[in-house]
Amino acid sequence: MQYGIAHLSMISLRENPSDTAEQTSQILYGEFFKVLEVRKKWSRIRLAYDKYEGWIDNLQYTFCEEQQYKALIKEKPLLSINLVDFILLPNEQLMPVPLGVTLNALTILGHNFEGKNTNKKQLKNHLIETALVYLNTPYQWGGKTAFGIDCSGFTQMVYKINGHQLKRDASQQATQGDPLSFIEESEPGDLAFFDNDEGKITHVGIMMKDNYIIHAHGKVRIDRIDHTGIFNAERRTHTHKLRVIKRIIN
Repeated sequence: MQYGIAHLSMISLRENPSDTAEQTSQILYGEFFKVLEVRKKWSRIRLAYDKYEGWIDNLQYTFCEEQQYKALIKEKPLLSINLVDFILLPNEQLMPVPLGVTLNALTILGHNFEGKNTNKKQLKNHLIETALVYLNTPYQWGGKTAFGIDCSGFTQMVYKINGHQLKRDASQQATQGDPLSFIEESEPGDLAFFDNDEGKITHVGIMMKDNYIIHAHGKVRIDRIDHTGIFNAERRTHTHKLRVIKRIIN
């Protein structure tokens, strides 16, 4: 088995080994993974954090030793907390990195970082403060940064920055936590899940107070939510059908 670390600010995780293949997620700087298969240009990997799999370009990661990988797994994730910050490379050049990159592998990569960071588990009431940092971020399928993000990437990153782990996709996140019986029971930071006409969960957002929700739909936005689902005041219609609200953090 081989192991790797992302040494660039963000790289695309693709469904198939091709530059034109669908981006299913993104790997941010410092994330580490198992390398399951290596081809001439592409590698199939499995992320340590959420076990998500896909293909990445061989030029966009650095191999590491097994003992280094195992040591990284044991550490609490140390994350950047500024919207944009900089990694200092060995050649004295600066590389910009987005909010929420992992800093545990700096020594392995030979890089330096002097920005703000955290590895603390924050209280539930801090989730909304973090979520608001992403407000107006454009929607991007597979995105995980404040320059393009999808609905479950948004919830995963908000929770991750606050020291709580979520799976990657909305349908996977819906298997976590405890369901609430009524919308009135929800608290800011709870997750609301929405399904399509086939009953498949396809969307997730973060509950706010007074029946508002923050979620990624076109952009990260704040809308009303009721027993039917999300109500878009601009369109004067419901855009998502509510399936369940889950409490991940008590």
